[in-house]
Amino acid sequence: MPRVPGQIDVAKTEAILDAAVEVIGERGLAAPMSAIARHAGVSKQTVYNHYGSKAELMRALMQRRVESITASLREPGAVDNPTEALEAYARSVLETMITTKSYSMMRVIILGSGEMPDIAQEVFEAGPQNARRQLAAFLETETRLGRMKVEDFDQAAEFFSGMVMGHSQLRALLRLPSEKSQEQFGRLAREAAERFMRAYAP
Repeated sequence: MPRVPGQIDVAKTEAILDAAVEVIGERGLAAPMSAIARHAGVSKQTVYNHYGSKAELMRALMQRRVESITASLREPGAVDNPTEALEAYARSVLETMITTKSYSMMRVIILGSGEMPDIAQEVFEAGPQNARRQLAAFLETETRLGRMKVEDFDQAAEFFSGMVMGHSQLRALLRLPSEKSQEQFGRLAREAAERFMRAYAP
């Protein structure tokens, strides 16, 4: 079926984003959009039709990542099972953390932040800040429903993220091998969710 004019080509969008992860992860933030286009198998103009600038492209990358991480908070029944929803969220955070491509991107963003502060700002707002806001909104809903008692939703969201990531995030950024197995990360996610729920029990 032909696309309607102006309709987004999802396949091309995903190809561009996947290519950006690979190319920027290898070549840094200075990687030209033409290189991303070649890797995606599309024209440079197609990339710019989707994303008017590299900052917009980075924002889209972070939004895609956050949507994946926070998906458990939007699952049907998530608000009725907050412990399970938080555990799934924690698992997603940990799985992303130990993904080589994901943290290759974060390393190049950190390295290039001095020369490209606009991109660093886009990444922060669309990535970590966006994830924290979605988690805070989930905690606000749970508090309103009487399942939790949270006074500062943003702070509580930061507390939970800190519990989950700990030193593992720094090890990933420094390219050090993880000290934990997948099974241990699973237990960490479960314990973090259970401890958090007890700390904010009504």
